[in-house]
Amino acid sequence: MLARQTAVYFAANLFSAVFGLANTMIFTRLFAVTAYGEYLLGFAYATLLVSVLGSALKLAILREQARGNDIRGVVLAALLLFLPAVPGFYLGGRLFGLAPLVAASATLLALAMSLFEIGQDVLRAEQKTTPYLRGTVLRALSVSALGVGVALAAAHGAALLAASACAYLFAATLFWRAAWGSARPVFDRARFRAIARAGAPFTLSMALMALATVADRFLLAELAGVGAAAEYAASLDLVRQALLIPAVSVSAAFVPMAVRLLAEEGEAAARAGLARSLELLLAAALPACVGMALVSPQLADLLLGPDFRATARFAMPVLAMAVAFQILTQQYTHTSFLLSNRNLFYLINTGSILLFNLIVSALLILRFGLDGAVWGRLAAEIFGFANAYVLSRRAFVLPFPFGRIARVVAATAAMALVVRALSGEAATLPPLAGLLLQVAAGAGAYAAVAFALDIAELRALASGAALRLFTKSGLAAAGPRRWRRAE
Repeated sequence: MLARQTAVYFAANLFSAVFGLANTMIFTRLFAVTAYGEYLLGFAYATLLVSVLGSALKLAILREQARGNDIRGVVLAALLLFLPAVPGFYLGGRLFGLAPLVAASATLLALAMSLFEIGQDVLRAEQKTTPYLRGTVLRALSVSALGVGVALAAAHGAALLAASACAYLFAATLFWRAAWGSARPVFDRARFRAIARAGAPFTLSMALMALATVADRFLLAELAGVGAAAEYAASLDLVRQALLIPAVSVSAAFVPMAVRLLAEEGEAAARAGLARSLELLLAAALPACVGMALVSPQLADLLLGPDFRATARFAMPVLAMAVAFQILTQQYTHTSFLLSNRNLFYLINTGSILLFNLIVSALLILRFGLDGAVWGRLAAEIFGFANAYVLSRRAFVLPFPFGRIARVVAATAAMALVVRALSGEAATLPPLAGLLLQVAAGAGAYAAVAFALDIAELRALASGAALRLFTKSGLAAAGPRRWRRAE
């Protein structure tokens, strides 16, 4: 069950990321650095608003809808209550330094993203993986199609934000029935208060986390200019977009299962499931992070426009390591706070990350400029994981099985040695050819060691897949013989 759901979520996120990478390739070539910087800053503000609008509702969906308690009507009513605050959201964008059109488009995008993502959370809580996959695919196609059209017509950051908002709204509308069914808004004050009380610390912490994620780019824009922020954010978003795919796919499957195991079978069963989940999470994320760090020169030349490449060659390896710590913090360690209902710990962790990030990044940016923002990000993510781990020891103690972790590290090290050995030869080839050479060799080395060490029960999974394939081929071959005997 876990492997199947992980595969579906991985496919959905992979499809989305492929189109996101295609967008990056196109937009960094068609947009001026400043215009693309306006888009990235507007998108960052929209992401922050989504955290404010939807975190409490997403938490309620995960806790209630996943257990079979239908709260969709209450969630729809809560979304409607956000509409009167739209002028305030626009003013917030202006306070963040966004131009008027950029602030307005970012506000519209935040509303559309909230509606779509909360609908997707409903599907995930009910384990409706096929509609979830289809919704993600449609949203990715729509964002790309409308975005490219806008880029060709008017390469302005505000126009690209507005096009993205239309794409999210279109996808949410088309998959309304799958997510919401026949639900209608239910204005239940008691439920609103309960959701607000339970979700307020979580909302504040998620908002702080989102702010900690984007604060450095706003800080860099203020201290070094929008162009520097665009170069930094393009590298960071490229890395995060690619590396969070496997991590989010795994956690999307194991977090609801951990909640159910704890409720139905107790702490021991939940911890046993989490130990297996951590191995699967690391098996998917760690080689991706290390591999991206090693092939960053080829990726930068292949995916980014000429004005963004020099920064990316330096920044991407450091940022890939930062994302590895971010994955451990957000996709695994934070599960402790969810299972123990210690929502205040989200606030403590994310608040400390934000404060650390602002102080360290400001000092480093003032001293080193754009490079300081890169190293400040790595320092903040390492600090965030260490802080979250300490807090988790006082909440729901998570397993960190040394044997399982060591196997993943060994397979990743083997992959890294192979990729590193081919780096000289890859540098003499065109970017795409060099990238394919290193990726193919590294993936082959990792797969071989992972199978030998039976990481994440890979042997059983491969045996089951082979048995199913053999059974299907046997039935297909037997069909004509049975038909001839019947004649």
